[in-house]
Amino acid sequence: MAFKSEDDAKAYWKENLGLMIKLMVVWFAVSFGCGILLVDVLNTITLGGYKLGFWFAQQGSIYTFVVLIFVYTKKMAALDRKYGVDEE
Repeated sequence: MAFKSEDDAKAYWKENLGLMIKLMVVWFAVSFGCGILLVDVLNTITLGGYKLGFWFAQQGSIYTFVVLIFVYTKKMAALDRKYGVDEE
């Protein structure tokens, strides 16, 4: 990976870290927030015959993690193109 300048490299990593922090906040909110902290509130709602809090703890967090992987991949590909460090 070769950046045009050191400023480009710093800007790239700053945007990369910003993206990772945002995605980790979503990960934390879904896994810890919905699966543990808000489980009692979410259990008042059912989804497919299961309480929503239980569903988030068992299935919803896994689906969210998979979506986050695809979002990260797409955003990083765009970031790589923006700074000219994508694979051709």
